[in-house]
Parts: sequence; structure tokens; C-alpha cells
Amino acid sequence: MSDGMATASARVEWLTIAGDLDTWRSLGLSATDDGLIPLFGTALRIVSPEATSAPPAKTGVAADDVQAGIVGWAISGIDDSTTSIAGLATTVVEQLAPTFATHSLGARSIDHVVVMTGDLESTTGDIALATGCELKRIREVGKIRQGFHRIGRGGLIVEVVQHEDDNRSDGEFWGIVIIVDDLDAACVQLGPDRVGEPKDAVQPGRRIATIRSSVGLGTAVALMSA
Repeated sequence: MSDGMATASARVEWLTIAGDLDTWRSLGLSATDDGLIPLFGTALRIVSPEATSAPPAKTGVAADDVQAGIVGWAISGIDDSTTSIAGLATTVVEQLAPTFATHSLGARSIDHVVVMTGDLESTTGDIALATGCELKRIREVGKIRQGFHRIGRGGLIVEVVQHEDDNRSDGEFWGIVIIVDDLDAACVQLGPDRVGEPKDAVQPGRRIATIRSSVGLGTAVALMSA
């Protein structure tokens, strides 16, 4: 948890994901040599799972702490002393200069990141305290409760999910949803071996397709129509 003062100027600059950069590029995502995948709003930064990862100043997570999947986030506009928010590894950085890239996949931005927790109130409270971005709403579906934050004006949506049987004490990143310009074209480009059939999303009028785990991205990834 951050002990610093909340600020409404918070912005998630990038999510740090331990994985293979070439695998991410194979989806049709453009990346810089240091692993940055530029997107509108929050970017992705892919780091090697090995201890030879890029320096912490570039990745937002210490090399010997790297594990598979989303391993942390880099946020600007919050208290400089923050290293963890609800158990989520956090690096405070300067605002990232706009970086533009064309992705053959048609990727535009990250719609939201999913965080799993065993205590919805504690996790959402920590996020609000550290970022100044209050919980927007809670949705309950059967045994699942979902809380939603938006970090910064027009910024990344953080979907916090609690299953009643989940007893973890800290939050844990689970996956992301990437918005693409043309979902059907993206699915044709990837092929059925790498992505599932598009289906209706929870959001009215939008559709979603899940990248198959066999692709080896290291974290759950879905594509969604704009």
C-alpha cells in the first residue's frame, strides 16, 4: 500500500509483462528494441523472464523479481515513495512521451486490466488511496464481485475481481483486453489456432475474442472491438 497522498493526476504509463518479445510481435504488434509496445494511453513493456532482464529503470520491475505474466505497472502522478498498491508491484515514473506505432493487428489501446483479489474492498480502497481514482461501481454476478476504477481522465480501466472462494490477501494481475480496429480482420490474421471465435462482450454492442494460452504470451489476453 502507498503511504503517500492520493492524486487525481495519476496515469498508468505501461504494464510490465514477463514474456517473449518475439511472440508478442508475432501477433502483429510493433515494439521497440527495449520491449515497449506503444498504444494510445497505457503501453505494454515486455521483459525477459530471466534474470538478464532490462534494468529496473526501463522495465518498472527488478530483474530478479521477474516472473511470468503481468509483473507490475509503471504509474506517473503519484507519490514517489510508492512501491506497491494492494500488493501490485508499482514503479513511479515520469509521464511517457507520446510514442506512435502502427500495428498490423490493428491494436489501438488497452481497454482494461484485470486484477484478482480475495478482498475487493481492501484492494479497491488501496487503489483509490494511492491514485486518487475512486471506485466507480461494483457489479455482482453469482459468486463473483467486480469493482471498477479508471486511472486518470480517459485512462486505463482497472477491473478488480473477487470470487467468493478466493482467499488471496493481495491483488494479482490476471490479464488484459486490447481494443482493435477490426476484430474480424484481427482474428483472420491470427487464425483459429491462435485466437478463439469472436463472441458478444459484456459491453453492449461490442465483441471479444480470446488469444489461446498455447500462444505463450504468459498472461491472459483478449481482443475487443472498438
